[in-house]
Amino acid sequence: MEMQPVLEMDAPDEDFALWPTGSFEPYGFLVLDGRLTPRDVGSALWRIAGANEDAPEDDSEDGGPEAFLHGLLTAEYLVAPGGFRVTDGATGAVFAPGCCNGLEEWREWLDVTDGSGEGWFGHDPYAAAQRVGGTVRLTADTEVAHSPVIEVPVAELRRLLAGAEQDLRDFVRLTGGWAARRFPEHAPAVTAALTRALALEPSP
Repeated sequence: MEMQPVLEMDAPDEDFALWPTGSFEPYGFLVLDGRLTPRDVGSALWRIAGANEDAPEDDSEDGGPEAFLHGLLTAEYLVAPGGFRVTDGATGAVFAPGCCNGLEEWREWLDVTDGSGEGWFGHDPYAAAQRVGGTVRLTADTEVAHSPVIEVPVAELRRLLAGAEQDLRDFVRLTGGWAARRFPEHAPAVTAALTRALALEPSP
């Protein structure tokens, strides 16, 4: 069983030239962890910053990374489209986040394991989780008959969640180093913003 934090990507922006990015199909996923290439790190930062884009009120930062990163660095509420994807290696079943789900909401999984026992993770597909006794049932699409279902013991799901959270931390640390080489004056703020966007506790 594998759980991965994934960022929902968009079509590549051919006009974007602030830093190198990769090429992704619309609505595809990029796994976030500490093993990304520099180009994939740039793609992830482009996607997250773009999802929070908010131009500065004046034009003093026009055209540079400061202007593009402005929303990410200043918005009170940040989003990161995507979520946690679960793959059952034994059956090949995949539970993926749907539209309008975000990594900023990943802690709702903790409500599944230790709270209400239910969680919804987007639409098209309508991904849902339900705790039944000591097992959590992950239904890939509740709107489809005979949808793939993955069953995970609660204790195993807690372990998977801890691993996925560590992957997010590793991604933030990797991106912080990348930013320090690209625009060192903004690297601490980028790291702090990503920590908030991914619903992580600040590192001590």
